[in-house]
Amino acid sequence: MAAPYLNLAVPKSILDTDLYKFTMQQAVFHYFPDVHATYQFKNRNSNVLFSRQCFERFRAAVAEFTNLSLSSSEHEWMKQAFPFFSDSYLSYLAAYRYKPEQLQITFVPRTDDGLLGSIEIQASGPWVETICWEVPLMACLSETYFQTVATDWDYQGQSEGAFQKAEALLSAGCVFSEFGTRRRRSYQTQDIVIQSLIRASQSLPGQGKLAGTSNVHFAHKYNIPAIGTIAHEWFMGVAALKGYEQANVSALHLWENLYSDAALIALTDTFSTDVFFKDFVSDPDRVERWAGLRQDSGDPFAFAPRAISMYRAAGVDPQYKQIIFSDALDIEKCIRLQDQCNTLGLYKVSFGIGTFLTNDFRTLSSGRTEKSKALNIVIKLSSVDQKPCVKLSDDLTKNTGDKSTVEHVKRVYGLPV
Repeated sequence: MAAPYLNLAVPKSILDTDLYKFTMQQAVFHYFPDVHATYQFKNRNSNVLFSRQCFERFRAAVAEFTNLSLSSSEHEWMKQAFPFFSDSYLSYLAAYRYKPEQLQITFVPRTDDGLLGSIEIQASGPWVETICWEVPLMACLSETYFQTVATDWDYQGQSEGAFQKAEALLSAGCVFSEFGTRRRRSYQTQDIVIQSLIRASQSLPGQGKLAGTSNVHFAHKYNIPAIGTIAHEWFMGVAALKGYEQANVSALHLWENLYSDAALIALTDTFSTDVFFKDFVSDPDRVERWAGLRQDSGDPFAFAPRAISMYRAAGVDPQYKQIIFSDALDIEKCIRLQDQCNTLGLYKVSFGIGTFLTNDFRTLSSGRTEKSKALNIVIKLSSVDQKPCVKLSDDLTKNTGDKSTVEHVKRVYGLPV
């Protein structure tokens, strides 16, 4: 039966997600096809409430996900654009369909009239299937929230604003990518932003560069590169399945075996960057083979000096290695980091910018002087084959997962409990 709502926040394509969901799905398809997984939603700002209308509209949109499938033209483009995807995986993806029955979505009233409350979401099923829910589900909830609850905004100035941001980054010599799918205000916002970034990059050639987008659908739509690394999820799942003592090494080894012909960018902070660097530097040949690192939590200005020290300890010249910054970036932070890395002699630096590009709005009622705040939401892998999954991060406030398992993992790695 057709949903009784207009303009539901349903993805326009099955490719309307981040590239690393597909690279990780292929890895799970290859290594762990029979593993069962659960995912848990968290609203990091518990004071932000959803309306019952938002909840119902969100559920109606999710029911429509089952109609998404890989088109023949998308299939052919994927084969050409990503040679690291096997024919068997792309055939699997072509047959893949979302299964809304894998989700439990619950509204918990938080006001006396029952009209406002929190939303609880859990996904459960084969890891190779449920891995696809995270990004489009968050994008859908965010867009639905701004359709129904926080409606004091419009699109005026979005194109010009994105162009000006790109202009500032390009003029400062920054290489950057759009990473804003999961917390975008809407599909239309992301479309406007990407068009504006492309327009700026074409009109302002120079040292800076628009490297691409994490969103595979928009990469296809606008013929720009799709950018992706590994997410915390891969390290979390592998660690739970194979043990924490050599978790980073195991995750890197499996990934490298599958993607030896691709640029290998390591995410460092799943169990803290200190632990990762200790594991990583234990094999200097591996340090040499991997193209670079992604910083996603903690103090970004401490990261490059630490990375240089790690590379030098392994006997590897850091100037040939990439560093990608991707944590809560804005223009000022990108330019300051670029200047720091230039001073340090690191020239392969780039920035993955998300919410600042795709959810930067002002309220109409304030005369556009006050921010219309984006949601701060996440969906994290919570278990694989009933084994709890955790993430420690370089930001102690971002530890996620079962408390006793977090404490166990900290003891394994000699971190303060």
